Amino acid sequence: MMERIKTGLLVFLVILSLLQTYFLAYRMPWLGTTTRSDQDYVNTELIGKASNVESVIYPEELILHLGEDKHTIVYPNTQFYDLIVRQRLANRELKDLQVVANTTVDWTQLKRDQQGIELSFRNGISFELLKKLLKIEIDSTQDVTQIDRVYIYAIAESEEVHAFFFEKNGTTVYEAVRVDLTVKDIQDYVGFGEYLPSYEYISKNLYVPVEPIQATEYSFTYDVITPEQMQRSLFFDSSTTRAIVNRSGSQIYTDGKRGLKVEQNGLWINYSNSTASQTNTAPASENVYVAVDFVNQHGGWDSSYQLANVPEIDEKYVRFRKYIEQYPVIDINPFNYGYIQLGLQQGVVVEYERTLISLPSMADTKTIRWLYGGTQLKGQLELYSNKEDVVAIYPALTAVPQADNVIKFIPVWAVQLHDGTEAVLMEAMLLGIDPSILDKTKK
Repeated sequence: MMERIKTGLLVFLVILSLLQTYFLAYRMPWLGTTTRSDQDYVNTELIGKASNVESVIYPEELILHLGEDKHTIVYPNTQFYDLIVRQRLANRELKDLQVVANTTVDWTQLKRDQQGIELSFRNGISFELLKKLLKIEIDSTQDVTQIDRVYIYAIAESEEVHAFFFEKNGTTVYEAVRVDLTVKDIQDYVGFGEYLPSYEYISKNLYVPVEPIQATEYSFTYDVITPEQMQRSLFFDSSTTRAIVNRSGSQIYTDGKRGLKVEQNGLWINYSNSTASQTNTAPASENVYVAVDFVNQHGGWDSSYQLANVPEIDEKYVRFRKYIEQYPVIDINPFNYGYIQLGLQQGVVVEYERTLISLPSMADTKTIRWLYGGTQLKGQLELYSNKEDVVAIYPALTAVPQADNVIKFIPVWAVQLHDGTEAVLMEAMLLGIDPSILDKTKK
């Protein structure tokens, strides 16, 4: 009897094993089929480099206040900037943020008198994302608060260091009660400014160099990401898409739900996805993560980019601006270049704009150009038609396409207006002019 039971059990196990093998081989529907959403994409190839959120979060300017109304500005991707921001300041703790009750402090005078450092985020950044750069502790009510500058200064007489966070478009100021920095730390940071060009404070957080500053003109021979590569990457089934050429000469790929418009002689794309919900409920910080991952999978990054626009509650766009070494590339019509922009709804990318130009890691040529400073620059600002709306002045690059897949980047003084638009304020000096030699000649 016992032997029959054992034999029956053995036969049952063998049959069960054969059934499992069959189901696994042919994936029976009722066993749990994996379905593919219309929102999924096919990642066919890694075209450019991958990045992460930590790499795209950094301030446009590091302002060093040396005391006695002396200042200088350190720009991203330079030695002193990386040393202070990335290596030293990023490892210090700024905790217990509290609202400052008395906001009648003359911050301008404080920056003139005291030694300190200032991180400028012109378009604002949330505390939640700022934690990717600085070690700060916040409560849940402060997660979405947008701040546009961090100001840390030292009082040598009392050995005190204070850290303040200024809310964008508002009067609220937060102070970190616990600051893991000493007066000696601030003095060390500020000490780097002794080797850099001197800047003059003029008004409304605007600084201009006292003398002309050296800049760089670049020339690159570039590659092009083909529209076919982007089509394969962005469409679920590229074999079902069709190509249409409209009257303007732009080429459009569509599968009925998604569209990929190729413009600017094959150098610019505008992608749209109409299948997503029209309600945006995902947190702004989550949209940034989704945007970075999306770019990683669909075109990648050909150089350094900075998170330039973080969507607020009623917005959906995440924008990244391109940097070449220490200079941002500003977008000037009619040639679109210098940014990657994504529109998101419920954590899904519904719009995607970018260039198809892919730069190599090294420029073909680098040429010294000089940007005006002092009286000439201030005079140009006075003549600017929208000078009352200017919120920032900074060295930047404009992209100028050439023949044979060559693109040049020309240094300029740029301005940003209150509404976020950018414009060229002043061109660089003519090629070959060295103001230091001119000064010696005059003397």
